[in-house]
Amino acid sequence: MSDEQLVAMLVERARSEGLPLTGQGGLLQHLHDDTWSLDRYMWRLTWNWARRSHPKKSRYWVADRYFGRFHPSRRDRWVFGNRSSGAFLPKFAWTGIVRHRLVKGGASPDDPALTEYWSNRRRRKALPPMDKTSLLLAVRQQGLCPLCKQALIAGAEYEPDSPREWINWFAASKKMLHKHHFTYRRNGGGDERNNLRLVHSECHCQHHAGDGERTT
Repeated sequence: MSDEQLVAMLVERARSEGLPLTGQGGLLQHLHDDTWSLDRYMWRLTWNWARRSHPKKSRYWVADRYFGRFHPSRRDRWVFGNRSSGAFLPKFAWTGIVRHRLVKGGASPDDPALTEYWSNRRRRKALPPMDKTSLLLAVRQQGLCPLCKQALIAGAEYEPDSPREWINWFAASKKMLHKHHFTYRRNGGGDERNNLRLVHSECHCQHHAGDGERTT
């Protein structure tokens, strides 16, 4: 395997695992210093790997071969990537910083007197990390499941207190959602966004329970 193929494989693997990477960045939206620490750590890993792969080459040669301004809208020349394919590793620092807003003491989502407060808080809150298609569908559907007309993510107003809680909450939320094909695949329906609906997995099962269709 050539060096170009190896780098392409590493980068493509990282891109295929992009959700965990960008998701971790999302967890650190409130922790600016940690995003830079993670970027330094990732830089050392890729730099040391590149140097070990070419022990007889100079630092300048290694830098020119594996690092550059791969992101089209950023002037960062220290992005690890592949010049042949254009693939590159995203940086944690590219995740926008969102300042955490504390909940008013004693404020409960169940208090009818605070309906406006919680509504404004949800609008200000950053969306949880999602794949692009799911996010677009959720926005298009105004956050509602078209089958039951309820919120796609129950407890969306709940704001976890730690990175571990964020991971558990989002992992559970992802399992509860499903991309439903409005026109079944067996009837010629494809994966185009205009043929997809983001629904609760339970609603999806109930929807197909009576029609005998084993389809998405």
